[in-house]
Amino acid sequence: MTKKFTTDIVIGLEIHAELATDTKLFCGCKTYGDDNPNSRTCEVCLGMPGSKPVLNKKAVDYALRLCLALGCKISPELIFSRKSYFYPDMAKNYQISQYEIPLGIKGKLKLHTGKTVGITRVHMEEDPAALIHPSGMTKSKYVLVDYNRSGDPLAEIVTEPDLESPEEARLFMKQLITILNYLGIFDVNRCIIKADANISIKETNYTRVEIKNITGFKEIERALKYEVERQKQEVKSVVQETRAWDSDVGITRSMRKKEVEEEYGYIIDPDLVKTEVTKGMIEEIKKDMPELAQQKVKKYIKEFNISEEDARVIAAERLLAEMFEKVAEEVDPNLAAKWLRRELVRVLNYNKKEMKDLALDEKYIIELLKMVEDNEITDNVAQKILEKLIEKPFSPRDYVRKIGAKKIADEKQIRRFCEEAIKENPQAVEDYKAGEKKSLQFLIGQVMRKTKGQADPAVVNKIMKELIE
Repeated sequence: MTKKFTTDIVIGLEIHAELATDTKLFCGCKTYGDDNPNSRTCEVCLGMPGSKPVLNKKAVDYALRLCLALGCKISPELIFSRKSYFYPDMAKNYQISQYEIPLGIKGKLKLHTGKTVGITRVHMEEDPAALIHPSGMTKSKYVLVDYNRSGDPLAEIVTEPDLESPEEARLFMKQLITILNYLGIFDVNRCIIKADANISIKETNYTRVEIKNITGFKEIERALKYEVERQKQEVKSVVQETRAWDSDVGITRSMRKKEVEEEYGYIIDPDLVKTEVTKGMIEEIKKDMPELAQQKVKKYIKEFNISEEDARVIAAERLLAEMFEKVAEEVDPNLAAKWLRRELVRVLNYNKKEMKDLALDEKYIIELLKMVEDNEITDNVAQKILEKLIEKPFSPRDYVRKIGAKKIADEKQIRRFCEEAIKENPQAVEDYKAGEKKSLQFLIGQVMRKTKGQADPAVVNKIMKELIE
């Protein structure tokens, strides 16, 4: 390696993100729809003799958005090359990619830890076919090929070897997916994102090993953790090679000795003319660029005065961020942050739903939180209403009026419930007097149960202490 490293672990990523276009990169075949094997193909994506590729403009626009979001220097012209290799996942024995002049270079992505990861290049290429091993990667006696995916548009993002741990690699992937979602160029429900990871450790004198086709940011951490331990245990036998990640058993397997780029015999594709990337094109795309997550974090801290952690968690989910901004205009931003970041996310997770699954109008969230803000209902009642709201939207105010769930703040009424709880639980009273602080919470819980969560917890706490002490 020419670069001198000072860390124990060195990681660089090559991430392939499918762009959410309707059609493939060089033909009119659909990128989604009929999932029967080899049903979404034509003479172009199968590389039939005499077929001619035609570049998908929307894919170019999407890739340019990504380059701008990552702060890349953009090439003034778009040039495609043929990457020659003889595997069954490309029927024409070459992949149309970019090599000599990538679309974007010298970008960066700043992690929320403060670390900046360099982006070497962003380029476009077509996706190979899917290889299917019916009995698993090692046991199958044959391989099936589905060319439906062949020709789908990919953006490849290559990082500098700046990552220093599997956890950091996962964090990078997570933040990259957030950017892709904000840009509207990636559909998490149908687009694939996979990574090749180059990893080396100090003990092997930074002998680089590549791990191919890791799918998802959770798997990348898992694969890299395994590979670090493998290299530490097999220090003397580690060689520069390409390995495959077998997620079923959680190990990497040797595929082949590492190729160098020259082995692919890149040539400029004669079927695709150079495409000029004009300043006008870039300016038009800049006009449509959304405010990204890291920009929102700064805005939320400055304008809404919420904590950095709350701002980061909310901004990481675009739909959640959009809801927060609408709610925070009507109620206290810190109250909105607390309920959306914690309570709404809790209810979604419990019901195994995501923000995109909600038919919930933010006006009902605003109505609910205004009642909390105005001290009309307790947090306990509000939590129960929120749990119902994600099932079917309704007016929280009408619901509270219908079931009579307004907060009980009358001290005489609450005192009566407290006296009942003390009388019914003498042992808890004695335990509290003996120093068991948890017993007080038990007694307060009894009152909340009696009042169906409608008693003001602060008033209950005050009266209960008065009566016992």
